Amino acid sequence: MTYTFLQEYWCFLVCFLGALLVFLMFVQGGQTLIFQLGRSEEQRRMLLLVTGRKWELTFTTLVTFGGAFFASFPLFYSTSFGGAYWVWMLILLCFVIQAVSYEFMHRHSNLLGKRTYRCFLFLNGVLGPVLIGTAVGTFFFGANFVVNKLNIASSVAPAAISSWTTPWHGLEAVADFRNVLLGLVVLMLSRCLAHLYFLNRVDDVEMRSRGLRMLPWEVSLFFVFFLTFAACWLSATGFVVSETTGSIVPMEMKFLNVLMDRPEILVMLLAGVGLVSVGLLLPLVRHGSRYGIWWAGTGTVLTVLAMLLSAGWGFGGVYYPSLADPQSSLTLANSCSSEFTLRVMSVVSLMIPFVLLYIIWAWRALEKKSIDSSDIA
Repeated sequence: MTYTFLQEYWCFLVCFLGALLVFLMFVQGGQTLIFQLGRSEEQRRMLLLVTGRKWELTFTTLVTFGGAFFASFPLFYSTSFGGAYWVWMLILLCFVIQAVSYEFMHRHSNLLGKRTYRCFLFLNGVLGPVLIGTAVGTFFFGANFVVNKLNIASSVAPAAISSWTTPWHGLEAVADFRNVLLGLVVLMLSRCLAHLYFLNRVDDVEMRSRGLRMLPWEVSLFFVFFLTFAACWLSATGFVVSETTGSIVPMEMKFLNVLMDRPEILVMLLAGVGLVSVGLLLPLVRHGSRYGIWWAGTGTVLTVLAMLLSAGWGFGGVYYPSLADPQSSLTLANSCSSEFTLRVMSVVSLMIPFVLLYIIWAWRALEKKSIDSSDIA
């Protein structure tokens, strides 16, 4: 295991966690459908019961994603989480109000009332995917920061290796429509996955019929956003490490070139998009099939994994470009932990399959039967 292999290995693990997070955001998508799918109190309780059994998985995956980044690529952690802190604080706030809402919503004599907490869940369902998608967009299109590693020896500010160049500290990402477009893609995907998950888990004829009427419009809107973003993403100019000088230089259509240079990423991307398409269309062509969530869920993980790897595995691994100073852009090589740290953590990572098996077992234990009105009673 060379140092380069360890860097790419941990890049893969972090990207895999990010892909799982996007899939699990069907919980957020389901929260945006509470008032549309559920017309009666009983129906809304059923939808909240279904999403309430899974919201902790999304939050835990988000925290693990941040922890893995901190351990393997600490310079990114200090640059993005420390510089673009307004974005990450808003994301954290969204998930805090989600946790509070599930905890207190149905408590007797709560101060705010059930509807207020349900509105909080709706807010989390909209802002959570949009903000995370917008933040991830900076991996492809860049952020406003500079890095000066000489500052680590400074007696004035020994920890200020990175600094943000705008007073907005991450909120300026919304000025690039491509970042916001990715946020909308994640939002619509989460809503589509939520429809598929409710078809799989909720036994209510009225809500199934209502969901099947809504699904074609949701799927159409998702594909419009996704194909528009894909065109922007593949045609974007990115940064790569020059093989001759070692400096960071621009490359036109970087991500398209990465897909051509790394066919395994291209195959993963095409397979993922195909599976997502099959999963989204399956309930429409097979009269409300319950199995679309597994096709679309697997495809979501593969698609997001391929897109994230295209930033980290191609042409020097410039995965976090700097718009203020291209030479400050973060690569796998200049932002990772020491070889010893990565090697020790790689041994620990061998426990991941056992954790995944436990998650699968717990998931199946919670879903031995579909949710119906008897569960509410």
